[in-house]
This record gives sequence, C-alpha cells and structure tokens, in this order.
Amino acid sequence: MGEILTLPVPETLHGTYAVAAPAAPADPWETARAQVSLRVEPPLRDLVLGMLDSPLLTLDLRAAAEFPPLPADLLALYGASADELAGIRAATHILAVRAAYRPGGPPVHEWAARAVAGAVATPGSHVVDVFTPRVLTTEQLWRSLPDADGVTRLTDWMLLPHTEGPHGLWFTTKGLARFGLPELQTEHVPPRLLEPWGRLLNGLARRLLDLWTEELHAARQSAFVELPGLVSVGLQDVAAAHGVEEQMRREVTVRLRLDDDDTPLITVLAADDGPDRLEALCAALFGTGVP
Repeated sequence: MGEILTLPVPETLHGTYAVAAPAAPADPWETARAQVSLRVEPPLRDLVLGMLDSPLLTLDLRAAAEFPPLPADLLALYGASADELAGIRAATHILAVRAAYRPGGPPVHEWAARAVAGAVATPGSHVVDVFTPRVLTTEQLWRSLPDADGVTRLTDWMLLPHTEGPHGLWFTTKGLARFGLPELQTEHVPPRLLEPWGRLLNGLARRLLDLWTEELHAARQSAFVELPGLVSVGLQDVAAAHGVEEQMRREVTVRLRLDDDDTPLITVLAADDGPDRLEALCAALFGTGVP
C-alpha cells in the first residue's frame, strides 16, 4: 500500500500582490470596482466584487519608502526584465492587495487579489506576485484567471525552478503552497531529463491538488488530511496542468516522502529502486524516445 502522508490543513490561505506605481492611484477601491466590472467576466466578476465588499480583501496604499523594498534579485531570477526592475525602483507608491480564504475550494484569495491588482494597475505600473516573487505582465495576469467554466492552468500559478548540483538537477515547485499543500522536490535528476521530468512534476502537482481538494471536502473541518504515499500520474494530468486535454491514458506511479524540517516538502521518488529509475519513469510515461 505504501506510506500514508499526513498533512496539516492551514486555517487560512493568503494571496498578496504589490502594484508598484509611478504616481499615487486615485481612489483604488472605486477604480478596482469599476475596472473589475468592465474587465472581468462572470462568474469571477461577482466573486471578486463580493470579496471587495468584504473584510477578506484589503487594499493598502503607501509611499514606496514605507514598504520594505521588493526583492530585485529574486524578481530578476524569476524573469523580470531590466525595464521592469527599473520601473519598480522608480515607483513612488505601492498598493498592497491582500486576500484571505479557506483551503479546500477554489483559490478565491489568489483569483480575487490578482484580478484586483490587474484592475488598479495604471500605465507604467508593475504588478508583483509576492508569493513567487514574480513580475506579471498584463497578458500573464489576465490569462491566468479562470474562464467562464472556472478552468485555469496550474502552470500559470506554479513555477518549477531547478538548480544544478554535483549529482544532477534539484527541482522544487513554487506554487502548491498557494493551495495549502507542501511544495514538491526531486534531487539528483539527470540533466538530460530536464524537460520530461519537469512535465512529469507538473502533472503530479495537478494530480495531488485534485486529491487534496477531494480529501478536504471529505474531511470537512479536520485539521489533517491523509494522502497516499504511492500516486499515479498520467498524460492526462500533464495536459490538465497546461490547460489542455489528452485522450491517451498512459500512467506511471511515483512514491512520495514527507520531509518535515523547517518547511515541509514532499520528495518525489521512483516507486521502485534501481539504476536509471527516473529515466525509466519518463520513458514509460512519455515514450521510449525520451533520452
């Protein structure tokens, strides 16, 4: 059966965005309401307007010097351009958009906070996803929000950075914590598996998020949720993470280990030990052409 992972359920999840502006925006509350009404389609529009009228979403406008500086080095690491960094450094005001919501349902805290940040951003402003941290272009921001059916692409909300080490690549997801889950990690991944192992982890993240949501609904107000230590991930999960469909039902099984030091992480391992086990997993899932 494999090990069972017992995961704590956070009481509240938070989404935070910073809008770095070249001048103080006029009446951000009214601007947010007006622009959300114009630019966001239902049913998300009604949800965001409801959050704006509740204590679950707050707007905090201050002179830029009154906030801690945004982390330029990390923003650059996650893709910020020189022009974006210069605009953030030159910003006179910061509007902090914060939202909170319970785990288990749609990530309303993230959807609402991101939509409001996009709605109040004026020309010359830069929207920063504080969680990542990452500068969001206008296209990235609006594309990431749910469509009329509530569908989003997980890859718009989760990054998959990797670093090189003496024994291969180390992958760590950045985004599952938005939903209350620990992030995933894999160590010692052969460099030739950079692309296929990244795709597999995206699919696994999508599968775990579905399992997590199902268990939260079943457990109701429980402080802990149990997930299986052996999980199947398939081509359909990989496709769903990218917002597309896949008819083929090929799957592989991975083993999960909960590592709880300072920050809990879920380590992803092959279900069976042996040489070239990660290569075998990728070949089995994506086809024998994987290097």
